[in-house]
Amino acid sequence: MTEITQFVAMPFDLVDGDFVAVEPIVCASPALAIQTAQGQWKFFGHAGAVAFSRTNDFEKGKYNRRHVLRRFGQVPDEYLGQNDGE
Repeated sequence: MTEITQFVAMPFDLVDGDFVAVEPIVCASPALAIQTAQGQWKFFGHAGAVAFSRTNDFEKGKYNRRHVLRRFGQVPDEYLGQNDGE
């Protein structure tokens, strides 16, 4: 099985009471994903941001798992769990 893990920072905005995901930012490490998510929330004024890792299985052609590294501000309920499946 060939797997690659990506680290992602995903900011969110509140639009008419609903969360809207902003373009995800792929990062080189878990620490950079956390730092980027915090910056998107704190300095760029998004409602919230989440840093997570996800594993891609090339044999199946899809992402297998998502692991939430850290949350900042307000995020959708699907990112409140510690480990989420996709």
